[in-house]
Amino acid sequence: MTAPAQDLWVVKIGGSVAGTPDLLRGWLAALAGGAGRVVLVPGGGPFADAVRDAQASLGFDDGTAHHLALLAMEQYGRALCALAERLAPAASLADLTARRLEGRVPVWMPVPLTLGAPEVPASWEVTSDSLSAWLAGRLRARRLVLIKSAPRPPDGLPLGEAMAGDLVDPAFRRFLPPDCTACCLGPGDAGLLAAALADRVELPGRLARERARRLAPV
Repeated sequence: MTAPAQDLWVVKIGGSVAGTPDLLRGWLAALAGGAGRVVLVPGGGPFADAVRDAQASLGFDDGTAHHLALLAMEQYGRALCALAERLAPAASLADLTARRLEGRVPVWMPVPLTLGAPEVPASWEVTSDSLSAWLAGRLRARRLVLIKSAPRPPDGLPLGEAMAGDLVDPAFRRFLPPDCTACCLGPGDAGLLAAALADRVELPGRLARERARRLAPV
């Protein structure tokens, strides 16, 4: 069965997870269980690191680096598709829906939708974290899960602390939709993700939105 739009989960898998192949396979197996419900966003990983190194040595502009970093996400995504049969590349919103209807896990290829989008600046402050939040808004997803190589944060960690501690990028708060719950998972949490996708548990590692401060009366 394919989930309705409001029940969609966007899951971003960090490029740093590529450095631990056994953990990566565990995550991919858990994600396969969410076929029809999950859209997967790949990080940049070693491919994005190569872009950073090339920009430092060659000196090309941030617009070029942004384009290359999006292509780095696509490279990592293509590699993930080659590792798990249920995963399939998808670029447009229509492609993402079609792959879900086929009972597969679409892996987002971000270049067509984001390159040139005026609300997505060409900056290293906008990583796959913020792009996954941006996509969650486009898809009206109710849940955003960020898979990290860092340990899972305490439940209810304020967004400001997560950004200050480099757990998410500096632009993340700006892109996270107001009606979407964001969680961060770390090594060893693949079983938790699988159980949550089967509606057996509620995910920990939730990031809390800070309440706006009220001005004192004068």
